[in-house]
Amino acid sequence: MISGLRPYRPRVLELSSIIMALVLVGAAFALLAGAETGRIGTSTMLRLAVYGLAALATSLLLSRLLPGADQLLYPLVVLLGGVGLVEITRLSPSLGDRQLLWLIVGDAVLLLTAVWPRNVGWLRLYKYTWAFIGFALIAITIVHGADIGNSGYRRWIGFHGLYLQPVEFLKIFMVIFFAAYLDEKRELLAGGRLVLAGIRLPPFQYLIPLLVMWGLSLLLLVRQDDLGSALLFLGIFLAMLYVGTSRAIYPVLGGVLFAMGAVGAYFVFSHVRLRTDVWLNPWGYATTGGYQLIQGLYAFAAGGIAGQGLGLGNPNLVPVASTDFIWSALGEELGLAGLAALLLVYLLLIFRGLDIAVTARDGFQKLLAAGLVSVFAIQTIVIIGGNTRLMPLTGVPLPFLSYGGSSIVANFAILGLLLKVSREAGREP
Repeated sequence: MISGLRPYRPRVLELSSIIMALVLVGAAFALLAGAETGRIGTSTMLRLAVYGLAALATSLLLSRLLPGADQLLYPLVVLLGGVGLVEITRLSPSLGDRQLLWLIVGDAVLLLTAVWPRNVGWLRLYKYTWAFIGFALIAITIVHGADIGNSGYRRWIGFHGLYLQPVEFLKIFMVIFFAAYLDEKRELLAGGRLVLAGIRLPPFQYLIPLLVMWGLSLLLLVRQDDLGSALLFLGIFLAMLYVGTSRAIYPVLGGVLFAMGAVGAYFVFSHVRLRTDVWLNPWGYATTGGYQLIQGLYAFAAGGIAGQGLGLGNPNLVPVASTDFIWSALGEELGLAGLAALLLVYLLLIFRGLDIAVTARDGFQKLLAAGLVSVFAIQTIVIIGGNTRLMPLTGVPLPFLSYGGSSIVANFAILGLLLKVSREAGREP
């Protein structure tokens, strides 16, 4: 028995929303099974039963562990995770089974986060420890990382067949650090004593985190060709800096510094130049670097408005469709209408998170919630933008939809922290 628990009270709105989400996921599984075999097999029913029972059990335990926490976030995640599970199973049944396992592990991580830390304010006491752990993870990855996908870049660490992508957990550590740092230095950063070119700036030592994030972003971009993580980390920091100070000059300055560094990297490093050229003219590299992007665009075109239907398209023609290009795969089978519905779910998730940030009870919790939800927002923008050729391709997974154990576990930990902030704010729909 965990001490400090309140009397059990079912989260009726959450449970009913989860049931509706599971009905939609079940219908998707049924359509997929009908298109592939003409009947709903035992394996389909088993996957749905395991996923549904895990989600319902998690909700019941959250009623005990986090009474009063937000009741809409988790059902939205159940829907996104279920849709991703259906599409990944359609692409590769073996990957689908592994994704189901990771989703169950994610539920366990969510419950663990609900128990520890007991109070999110405890995290701010060790802000430099989180920053050190984050930088250590990146350093270890660069020096001793593994290339498990034969991509030419070492982005994983692990042994005996169990690997994780440290960059997924780095984003959580960085959000905690910046939330604590910005809450502590808010007045200094918002005021500013130095005047440079008509711009009021704080003393230089307080700008060091901005410069460190700029350098870290470029390091990820250049050493690991990880444009997605570079954009993600810088975007998170600049968003939190704006929320913490209400001064637009900081995100503008950070964006200018990143743009200058990216332009310099384009002329100095060949792989950065190739990635940009493929984005601008993929058909000029149709048989090499542009093949993946072109196939993804063809998938969108084939899907049209209503889509080919689950199990009726050819998303397997898109390379790595279960991870980087799952949005293209879903676009072919669900069409523009289906993608618009999924985008609406993401918007609800993001705006719900922002609402939690607004109603949080202190500055640290507000910044923490804003930073955590910006992870979801920026990742969604970056991966959808890459799939639709609005920006260069990235290796950032789409939250809860893309295949990947590290991503699933990290995102469920973020969800748990958001729920804890909402519980401590005393808000409940």
